[in-house]
Amino acid sequence: MVMHINLDLLSEDNQLCVENPKITLGMCVKNNEDTIGYVMRSILLQDYPCEYMELIVVDGCSRDNTLKIIKRYLMGRSLHAKFFQESEGLGFARQMVVDNASSKYIIWVDGDTLFPKDFVRKQVEFMNRNSDVGIGRARYGILKGQNYVAFLENIPFVVEGLKANEETPLGICGTEGAIYRVDAIKQAGGFDMNIRGAGEDIDLAYRILVKGWKAKVTNAIFYEICKETWKGIWNQYVWWGYGGHYLSHKNKNVGLFLKMSPLGGFIAGVLRLPYALQLTKRKVLFLLPFHYAFKRLAFCYGFTKAHIKGYGHV
Repeated sequence: MVMHINLDLLSEDNQLCVENPKITLGMCVKNNEDTIGYVMRSILLQDYPCEYMELIVVDGCSRDNTLKIIKRYLMGRSLHAKFFQESEGLGFARQMVVDNASSKYIIWVDGDTLFPKDFVRKQVEFMNRNSDVGIGRARYGILKGQNYVAFLENIPFVVEGLKANEETPLGICGTEGAIYRVDAIKQAGGFDMNIRGAGEDIDLAYRILVKGWKAKVTNAIFYEICKETWKGIWNQYVWWGYGGHYLSHKNKNVGLFLKMSPLGGFIAGVLRLPYALQLTKRKVLFLLPFHYAFKRLAFCYGFTKAHIKGYGHV
């Protein structure tokens, strides 16, 4: 990964809240050796006390050095960590985190997400102030140093986060950059362990909202190290489409296939283009509608592939 990432991202307000409840960092990873070092640095630089944090790592049988890198960063640190392995998929992996968490909040950490130094503190403070919130979703930030492919992937999520005033739409209620209340997870029945691909987070978020919990946007910012090649984007969205097929069969009213069509993607890119241009004047943004259509095509391919194989008929 040829990218310089500045992790010196402290907010001006470094005062810790009086109450520091224990917080679980749930990290589900697989073959993330190119980015996991950056992720670990951002965790260890948090201004939230290490003695109030625990890290639960669930590895999906990585074939690279992901686990070695994580353990190397933890050497000599006071951050308590637990390690597990699984081969059943993301739904199973995330439920392993829930089952082994010893706190009332879980902050989900993917193998490509970066947190500013005040991230954990802001997320915890938000949940402490809002007892009716089951999911606190931070906003995406624009990560500097990305190439144009990663930038085009990053900017729509930034736009969606800024457009959400308070309530978080179901479509961006995922785990990445989010804090979940454990009580809300358990009341909703936990993660569906039959979901092998993506979609396990949207499925749970839907059930959490049905139970009467709220999903709200917080004042925290996080960053995602996006794929830097078209092949990487394609493979990611094919995988999401595969999981989306299961989700669409389980929750009929979600209607993912229609929402994720290439034509709908092109229109979505056109609609987001003016807002994106206000944030940054980069000319490459005029490719945004085509980028949207491309990744939606990949999603539909994965969705169709799963349909042919019969995955998701529940």
